[in-house]
Amino acid sequence: MAAFSVILAAAGQSRRFNDPHVKKTSAMLQNRAVWLYSARQFRLRSDVKQLMVVLAPEDMENFESQFRPEIADLQIQLVAGGKERSDSVQNGLNNVDKGCDFVAIHDAARPCIDAELIERVFSEAEKTGAAIPAIPVHSTVKKSLDGKMILETLDRNQLYLAQTPQVFRKDLIISAFKSCQGSIVTDDSQIVEQFGHPVTMVHGSSFNLKITTNSDLALAASYLDQIPGLKFDAGIEVSRRWC
Repeated sequence: MAAFSVILAAAGQSRRFNDPHVKKTSAMLQNRAVWLYSARQFRLRSDVKQLMVVLAPEDMENFESQFRPEIADLQIQLVAGGKERSDSVQNGLNNVDKGCDFVAIHDAARPCIDAELIERVFSEAEKTGAAIPAIPVHSTVKKSLDGKMILETLDRNQLYLAQTPQVFRKDLIISAFKSCQGSIVTDDSQIVEQFGHPVTMVHGSSFNLKITTNSDLALAASYLDQIPGLKFDAGIEVSRRWC
């Protein structure tokens, strides 16, 4: 069985979340922190051998104090992030366990990740070396240089919205990051694309939203009711029996 290391990216500044007291990954979603939902889903898998949460350096002490029981129960490894998201992921890659074959990188702000989606993208990555979930664009997309004048209408049949977790063979993602240092990218699969390795897509989920603004919490809460096994029910607690 292949072994997976999971990096939960949580080092962002949450500027658009518009709450000076809490970052979006630590905000409460049905009485649990946002980051806990995806962390628990990954820890349920026997092939996940390492689970990291990458945080802004200034958040490390408070996060460890606030979530000490959950960190222990889920065997979380905390890693200090960097200035940019790519720097934070690089710090996570620097700490990947030597016994792991694949690395999954997931936005900690995506709490509504279901087990079937994880299985799809993990399985595809084992076959191809690099895989991401994505969903097709259904709306008409306009391109504009100034936000006022339409330059062109893009063919939505060729457009997809990338999601996470994005999963890669360990040696591939480490080499890609090393090769593309300084590149301006929007996600980790773009680094692998620039490195010259094809990235395959699996069907994502419309539920797999990324919490960006405070209002997204209400939407995520409604999704939790529709995803089996994702809610923290009264009789289901974070426990080492899942590790």
